Amino acid sequence: MRIRPGLVAGLLVAVVTLALPAVLDDSALAVYILLGLAAMVTVGVSLLMGYAGQVSLGQGAFYAIGAYTAALLALSGAPPLAGLLAAPVAAALSALVIGVPLLRLRGHHLAFATLAMQLILLSLAGQLEFTGGDIGLQGIPQFSAGSFEATSASVYAWLTWAGLALVMLVTHNVITSRPGRALRALATSEIAAASSGIPVGRYKLVVFALSATFAGLAGGIYCFYTGYVAPGSFPVLISIQYIVMAVVGGLGTVWGAVVGATAITLLVQGLDRLASLPGMPTYAPSVLSYAVYALVLIGVVLFMPQGLVPAVSGRLSGKRPGIRS
Repeated sequence: MRIRPGLVAGLLVAVVTLALPAVLDDSALAVYILLGLAAMVTVGVSLLMGYAGQVSLGQGAFYAIGAYTAALLALSGAPPLAGLLAAPVAAALSALVIGVPLLRLRGHHLAFATLAMQLILLSLAGQLEFTGGDIGLQGIPQFSAGSFEATSASVYAWLTWAGLALVMLVTHNVITSRPGRALRALATSEIAAASSGIPVGRYKLVVFALSATFAGLAGGIYCFYTGYVAPGSFPVLISIQYIVMAVVGGLGTVWGAVVGATAITLLVQGLDRLASLPGMPTYAPSVLSYAVYALVLIGVVLFMPQGLVPAVSGRLSGKRPGIRS
């Protein structure tokens, strides 16, 4: 019986993922959880950009919708599990409603429209009373399901990476299914896909809603982990960060999103420590973040236009990396 290298690698990653929460300290564990949440959203961004060819600068809005939905339900007395399940549903429904008019736009017009969507959402969240205004929602209860309650960061780490595994599995099944083949044709040429009988608009809307679902799930976990959500928790920079992660890892690849999220998260953490050194100005973190995002994007586009995962896999196989991996 021949053992596939991909299966061995996947099992190794799973073992390491499950073991890390038990050995990491509190600060490293917080980074590990945020990394997993970012990877969850980035998988959806990679699917949206790599297959539907749509650039969204407002993915943080669906992250916020998921977080606020779970928080509001939990604070109103609903079981936290119900709040977590409702978070991706609310994000998906919002995407379906918003996507009908927005997806008529293309290119930078769509990007700016999704950016405006996030700005409007944050403005509303800061003004409305039931969302807590600028102060936000505090005292969100711990996540629980029946008699089980998440009382430690390690539990949230396992919950986060279980969610990421689910998102990756769904994405893999979508890509390898018959609709996935239609999405590949859509990514190559919308005109050719439409002439082949593929409902281009419907597929775009479904992928848009699916990517929002992933973001909503991540937002739901985030609100229970932090116990607090506010408009300041979802800045515009976070949506740009997801795009950088997807491009760096490799658009349209499942593992590329995880690799890109890991690389950028660790890089940002290093920059935050650098910016917190004595003598650094207060604006150093934001300036360094924007500068590094720009430099990383330029470097990847110039030297690895397909992203890290396709470039490395192409080198290992001795072939030139294609559009997908």
